[in-house]
Amino acid sequence: MDITDRGFVVTGAARGLGLAIARTLLERGARVMLSDVDGDALVAARETLGHAADRVATAPCNVADEDQVAALFDAAESEMGAVHGVVANAGILRDALLVKSDGKHVTQRMSLQAWQSVIDVNLTGVFLTGREAATRMIEHGEGGVIINVSSISRAGNMGQSNYAAAKAGVVALTTTWAGELARHGIRCNAIAPGVIDTDMVASMKPEARERMISATRVGRLGTPDELADAVRFLIENGFNNGRVLEFDGGMRI
Repeated sequence: MDITDRGFVVTGAARGLGLAIARTLLERGARVMLSDVDGDALVAARETLGHAADRVATAPCNVADEDQVAALFDAAESEMGAVHGVVANAGILRDALLVKSDGKHVTQRMSLQAWQSVIDVNLTGVFLTGREAATRMIEHGEGGVIINVSSISRAGNMGQSNYAAAKAGVVALTTTWAGELARHGIRCNAIAPGVIDTDMVASMKPEARERMISATRVGRLGTPDELADAVRFLIENGFNNGRVLEFDGGMRI
C-alpha cells in the first residue's frame, strides 16, 4: 500500500510505540487519527508532531467500549475521509502470578479484575477495532490494512497469564481475519515486539533493565522508531498477509 495521503487510525497513540508509529506514517505523507483513552495526552502528543500536525486528528477512545470504537471511526471518516489502515496498539498491563504461596498456603491470586481488564483492552479492544475497521473498509470499497500489535509474551511469560493469553489471541485473530477479509482487498498482519526502550522501560531498576538487554542476541533493546519502521513495512508490502513479524532482537529463538 502506498501510505501517501491515506487515512490511518492508530490506537494507544498518545505516547510510546503508538506515537512513534503515527510519526512514521506522517513522515510518509499519511493522514492520521491519534486515539487513546487519555485525551489530555493526545493533545500534547499532537503538539510534538510539528509541521505534520495539520494532517493529524485526535479522538479519545476506550477500545474496550463498542460504542466508543464506532464513534472513533465516525470521527476519523469525518476528519480524514476513508480509513485505509489501522494499527491496533492500545494495551495495558496488570501483571501478577496466577497464585502466590508461602510454600504451603496460597497467599495471593491474580484477581478476576486484573484478568478481565487486560482481556477487555488487549483482546476485545483489538476485536472491536478490527471489526469496525473491516466494516468501514468494505463499505468504502478501497481495501486496506489492519496491523495488530501482539507481543513476545504470547508464547507465555511468568506473571502475565492475562497479558500472554490476550496477545496469543491477537495472533489468532490476525490469521483468521487475513483469510476472511482477503476477498475484500484487506490484509491483516501482526507484530510481536520484545522489550522496546520506552519511558516505562527506562524507569525500571538498572539491574532489571540489564537482564532484559542480556536476553537479546543483539545486545540492546529495540527503539520505538525501529518498531514503527517495521510496522511501516507490514503496511507497504502488499505480499505480506496473515503473518506475525517477530521483533524481539533474538530474545526467543
